[in-house]
Amino acid sequence: MNDSPVRVGLLGCGTVGSALISLLQRQHDAIAARTGLDIAVTRVAVRDLSRPRDPGLPAEAFTDDPAAVVADPDIDLVVEVMGGIEPAGALVQAALAAGRPVITANKALLAEHGAELFALADRAGVDLLFEAAVAGGIPFIRPLRESLLGEPVRRVMGIMNGTTNYILTRMTEAGADYAEALAEAQALGFAEADPTADVGGFDAGAKIAIVASIAFGCEITASMVDVEGITAISADDIAFASRSGHVIKLLAVAERVETSSGPQVSAAVHPVLVPVHHPLASVRESFNAVFVEGDAVGELMFYGRGAGGDPTASAVLGDLIDAAVNLRRGAHASIGALAPARLRPAADAASAQYLSLVAVDRPGVLAAIASVLGDNGISIASMSQSGPDSELGGGLAEDEARIDLITHRTGRRQLDATLAALRSLDAVRRVGSVVRVLSDEDDDV
Repeated sequence: MNDSPVRVGLLGCGTVGSALISLLQRQHDAIAARTGLDIAVTRVAVRDLSRPRDPGLPAEAFTDDPAAVVADPDIDLVVEVMGGIEPAGALVQAALAAGRPVITANKALLAEHGAELFALADRAGVDLLFEAAVAGGIPFIRPLRESLLGEPVRRVMGIMNGTTNYILTRMTEAGADYAEALAEAQALGFAEADPTADVGGFDAGAKIAIVASIAFGCEITASMVDVEGITAISADDIAFASRSGHVIKLLAVAERVETSSGPQVSAAVHPVLVPVHHPLASVRESFNAVFVEGDAVGELMFYGRGAGGDPTASAVLGDLIDAAVNLRRGAHASIGALAPARLRPAADAASAQYLSLVAVDRPGVLAAIASVLGDNGISIASMSQSGPDSELGGGLAEDEARIDLITHRTGRRQLDATLAALRSLDAVRRVGSVVRVLSDEDDDV
């Protein structure tokens, strides 16, 4: 063993930070036996020094001044698990500029400022590692940036938010409506009091921005991600999905598409009808899964717990060990320079679609609807009609019918024109859900 310990400064000692300290203490001897390194957390920045905590460290190790931890000359590495863009961003920058490796779980920070922080780490010749920023405890980022470095990745698609997956699972399996499933998730601690970041798709949007940047070697920020959440998904949508052999999942998708002018990339988050035979359809409750499609490797799937103190701490600890080993060797891992992204316009995307309409129940209405779709070049894969007394007819008036249809692959421009034309039909009372469908014919989702 190297006699000199690797001293870690920890920024944040909440759920993940305290779990990291505990896990490192339990695994200390095993890590030392395998690496020859004595790794120990020696300073910890917390928001409130008066708060009771029992992480197995002396009281003098704690401070409410995170800048003092970063500036401490006795600190070798910095672990940032405090979250938020500031002051975390300034602290990470200061640590890297001082030549200290950084391990972070901060998806929001990396999704907005990843490129500049990666460049700063390279200039300083130190690690900036972030396995826990995406998919919690699932070891996904390291395979993506190392094992698949030479792989022409076409698409990365996954369930990257455990809160929304839990809600959709309960809606599917227990028949709960959205509000009931959300309340249950909050009661169990799977959802925050303000769940907007999760149910609005923004949490998954930050994660897929990071993933797209690594997978395609270009700078994708969270603001470039087309985001749609699950708040509009109804129990009727869930029921229709089940009847048609699908489940609804909130998917984060990054794609590379070859065009006549060269490759373009996109990143998006949206609800998708996933066929029950697809591996992502079986991912339940708060679990996450990431599906990778490459030209050479084919299809890969990474599955596990996407959040929680212990799983996330496990991912942080793996990065911490890597960074400590590299520090002793005088080496560092680099993802290379990120090129400017050539974004594919959202209007150029195409996929199969699920549409739900409420229309007047009279002869000729179905023909009028089909005519609108045909006039816009959209082919119908399946169509069903439900009356007020049917399983999907809740809330319908006596003269109304619910029409659910799935299209073949169609472009976004065609779809937008079709929706506008449908809304202008006198017989159409309202256009309800519009949800993408993952089908075997689709290149896009």
